[in-house]
Amino acid sequence: MPLTGREATAGDAGDGGLSGIPGRRRGGTLVGRADELAALEGRLRDPGLRLITLIGPAGVGKSRLAAAAADAVTRPGGTPMSGDVFDAVRTQAPDGSGTVAGAVADLARRSGRTLLFLDGCDHELRPTAGSVAALLDAAPGVTVLATALEPLGVYGEQLVPVAPLPVPRPADREDPRALARLASVELFLLRAVEARPGFALTEENAADVADLCGLLGGLPLALELAADRSRLYPPGTLLSRVRRRPVALSGGPATAPTRHRSLAALAEWGCRGLTAGQRALLERLSVYEPGFGAVAFDRPDEEHLDALLDRGVLVLAGDGRHGEPVYAVPEPYRSYCRGALEEDGRLDAAADGHADRYARLVAAAAPRLGGTEQARWLGVLAAEAANVLGALDRLHRRGDAETAAATALACREPWLAQGRLREGLAWCDRLTEAAVPEATGARLAELAGELAAARGDAADAVRRHRAALAVCKRLGDRRRAALVTARLGAALLADGDPQAALAALEPSVTTLESLGAAGPAARAAVALSGALHALGRTRAARETADRAREALRRQGDRRGLIEALGRSAELSTGPEGRGAADAFLREALRLCGETGERTHLPYVLELFALHVLDASPAQQPRVVRMLAAAGVLRERLDTRVPAHRGSAPAEAMEGLRARLGWSAFSTALAEGRALDADAAVREALSAPAPARVDDRPAAGQQPLTPRQVQVAMLVSEGLTNRQIAARLGLSEWTVVNHVRQVMRRLDCSSRVQVAWAIGKWS
Repeated sequence: MPLTGREATAGDAGDGGLSGIPGRRRGGTLVGRADELAALEGRLRDPGLRLITLIGPAGVGKSRLAAAAADAVTRPGGTPMSGDVFDAVRTQAPDGSGTVAGAVADLARRSGRTLLFLDGCDHELRPTAGSVAALLDAAPGVTVLATALEPLGVYGEQLVPVAPLPVPRPADREDPRALARLASVELFLLRAVEARPGFALTEENAADVADLCGLLGGLPLALELAADRSRLYPPGTLLSRVRRRPVALSGGPATAPTRHRSLAALAEWGCRGLTAGQRALLERLSVYEPGFGAVAFDRPDEEHLDALLDRGVLVLAGDGRHGEPVYAVPEPYRSYCRGALEEDGRLDAAADGHADRYARLVAAAAPRLGGTEQARWLGVLAAEAANVLGALDRLHRRGDAETAAATALACREPWLAQGRLREGLAWCDRLTEAAVPEATGARLAELAGELAAARGDAADAVRRHRAALAVCKRLGDRRRAALVTARLGAALLADGDPQAALAALEPSVTTLESLGAAGPAARAAVALSGALHALGRTRAARETADRAREALRRQGDRRGLIEALGRSAELSTGPEGRGAADAFLREALRLCGETGERTHLPYVLELFALHVLDASPAQQPRVVRMLAAAGVLRERLDTRVPAHRGSAPAEAMEGLRARLGWSAFSTALAEGRALDADAAVREALSAPAPARVDDRPAAGQQPLTPRQVQVAMLVSEGLTNRQIAARLGLSEWTVVNHVRQVMRRLDCSSRVQVAWAIGKWS
């Protein structure tokens, strides 16, 4: 017989009623589920929905969410309450189709609406689809609320996926207060304080807590088990222990179901019932780093993919830069399956298969990274970056130095585009010490020199390129020698020796062109234009830059084109060159966004910020944001501004600090530092174009009063009405009226259009 009213509590469920750590705190606080709870309540109140199933991985909180929603929509003790719709609730987990089928007659006799809560419909407790369908047909007043790993498979079933809690992003780590508001961190802190009174999130432990929540994938049960360990270990120690073997986390209460007492038991429960093919695929994918794409799958794997996704043991981790799906095996399933492979002696074979697969991927992508397919393949390799590094490590550990070196050399463009400069440099040095052929060692030294130059260490780059050039000359490799000479010239220019740079670049460009190496010749010509400009030969520099830019555009080399556009913008000086510089830099920013370029992006952002400051002084807060974003990018990449580019960005920031005042400057600085690379590109491209000589107010526009001009200028800086009122000493309502008049007189329908109009006149 179903339980009725408040007799049907979460504690009566075979599942323990609550997920996370079931049975531990009946009716415990739902953290980060307010929107999902409200949406689920709305579905339950809809009489047209008869079967609602919460699906998701074990330990994600399905039972707790379902119990809270059931509580919200039932009448306590059968007494009607405002807004409540159900007379009864059943929370007893089904013990197969018999329980559901046996309840049909009883439920059919009830009047009004009845809620049947089937919690934990998995494995031996899973009712048949036929029994659930029969119940719904025989008892029109019954609504079934179920929780399961997978859909029940009944026609008309409304699925409600329950995902893990959001985990911190890199930008969240810098602000403990913002970090504490994230649901995964909030849950961890709540349980950690219960386990260890006085525990608090501080600047010292914020990064460790953020990494721990990310490592556990925001899974509520895992977070609660880890938080329980806070009574024994500080966050840094706990993180290192969990990182070694996440599946070892345990400590759930004895009253909880077995699967909720440890992550190992939870993973075993989630994997139970997989077919042999599904299990084999999951174990193979467990050696992959989270964030792998279609390269991980073979054609026969397609039949198992949807089943693993339905079960939640494989998840979609997002989309790649060009829309391809990205997958991950979340914890604890990843550690559990790796443990099974290790126990059976199959882990080495799986790791070797992973390394060989990614070595083939990088080798196949390398020829496509210099032409029209460049952006797509850079996106593919960016999504697979962690797995490529993992494959390199495996190749090196098993003693396959030549394959490892070939893979590293093929990673030149991806490493430079992604800003993986330190990692790439370390791999070049590591592989150079291995037993590789002399020619391969020279190429590694050349790549290391280019990475060092990208980091801003021009002197180190010159040293490495000279060592590589000596080997190339000894081996008689004319083409490689010309390439290295060109890169040596670029490094010499960055090191502040334009005369030596010119002496290296001019003959190398000629040699590369004669050998038919059009792409490398065009890139070298970009550096050559810089050397010419530094020596005062501006006209020759512009002509060289123009030829190189158009050649790179024809070849489809977007990364090379970004640098060429930046150089062309530097050469477009004076009021007459303002429009050209603006067009060059906007195109470079768009290309940075399309290719995921990170190494050149700080340089382009700084150039564009200085250009905007010169062309549109009203955009000063935006300039601060762009320069701040560029500075953060340099910090993350561990790069510095090359000496030959001067100290203009730093000087601009000092001037802006003085002109804007402490409050406005610090606000814009904080906003800029919070921008990621893509957001920084969007921020830059939203700046209004510079004024043209023929830009005048349209005939239908009326002139603004001096006060309206002040208000309009502050609107264009992005200030709110309240901030404008504080700045000008006016009431907020007065500012609202001024803004309305400005929009009417300028014939604008939004604040963005006001900013655009003012920007054109600034």
